[in-house]
Amino acid sequence: MASDQKFVDFIIDQVGCAGQITCKKIFGEYGLYFNDKLFALVCDNKLFVKPTQSGKAYIINVVEAPPYPGAKNQFLIEEQLEDRDWLQKLVAITVAELPEPKPRKKK
Repeated sequence: MASDQKFVDFIIDQVGCAGQITCKKIFGEYGLYFNDKLFALVCDNKLFVKPTQSGKAYIINVVEAPPYPGAKNQFLIEEQLEDRDWLQKLVAITVAELPEPKPRKKK
């Protein structure tokens, strides 16, 4: 089941103050980016955040699940979706620890 645009917009609104957040459609679902750095996926109307050590320490009771079959586990965020401040802090912590995206090769 594909994610609803309304749910994606809600998530972007919740984390929007954390910085420059954009989304792109990826295989019928959505990737969330902070200044071109992929930090989360929205799949089946669920938020999956890329795993980091700092994020794990911040979340405390981590729930991990694959966003789609065959994918690596990511942090599944369910309970805290309504907590804007908590989500914004998680995004800031996660993005700070993720490596910079590799430059794309010119065609």
